[in-house]
Amino acid sequence: MPPVELTWGAATAVGQREDNQDRYLAAPPVFAVADGMGGHVGGAAAAEAVVEALRSLTGSGTTTVAAIRLALQRADGEIRAFHGPDKAGAGTTVAGVALVDEGEGPQWAVFHVGDSRVYRWHEGCLELCTKDHSVVQELIDAGYISDESAGTHPQRHIITRALGVGPRPEADVVLSPVVPGERYLACSDGLTGELDDGRIGLLVGGEVDQAATRLAAEAENVGARDNVTVVVVEAGPGAAAGVVG
Repeated sequence: MPPVELTWGAATAVGQREDNQDRYLAAPPVFAVADGMGGHVGGAAAAEAVVEALRSLTGSGTTTVAAIRLALQRADGEIRAFHGPDKAGAGTTVAGVALVDEGEGPQWAVFHVGDSRVYRWHEGCLELCTKDHSVVQELIDAGYISDESAGTHPQRHIITRALGVGPRPEADVVLSPVVPGERYLACSDGLTGELDDGRIGLLVGGEVDQAATRLAAEAENVGARDNVTVVVVEAGPGAAAGVVG
C-alpha cells in the first residue's frame, strides 16, 4: 500500500477543573483522545493506559482493525486491575482514527467507546462520525428527548460504555476511504459541551496544524467547565508533519 501523507495537530486545556485527566495520541498511524474518569489519579491513569496501548500500534504506515480492538481490550484489562482507593472506579472513554490496511487500499478506521467523538470535515462541511454511548443518546434514539434539549439534560454526563468499568465494552469501528483534503477531528466532551457543531466546523478549517489549538482556546475562552482535548489530522497532499499545542 502506498504511504499516505499526513498533517496533524493536537491541543489540550484544563478548563475549570483542578487537573487534566484527558490524554491524547497523535502519532501515525493512530490519532486518538481519551477522557479519564473516576478521581484525579484514577481518571488520568486510565486515560494514560489506553493511550499507551494504542501507542504500541504506532511506528509503521498502517495498523489493522483487529490490532486496534486488541489494544483497547488490553487497556480495559489493565484499568480493571488497578489497585488502591485513589484508583477505585477508574475508567475512560476513547475516540480516534487510525490508518489501516484491510487489503483494499488505505482506509481510516474510526473507533470510539463512550462520549468522546470523531468528526469528519471536508470543504467546510462537518459530519459527526460517532454516536455517543450515553443515556442521553439512548433517550434521543427512543424519541423521548430532542437533540436540542440534550445539552441541558440532567443525565447528559452519564455514559453507557467505557473502558475499565461496567460490562466489558466493545468499541464501535467504522471504515472510511482516505480522501485527500479531508480531515478528522477527535475530541473529548469538554469541547462539544462548550461549542456547537456549527462553531466547531468554522474553527477546524484553516491550517491543519493549528486547528486543534484554535478549538481548545475557543472552548477555554467561553469558560470550559471540563478538560478539553482535540486532535486533528488530514490526509495529503502535503508533507507529513505534526504540531502539538
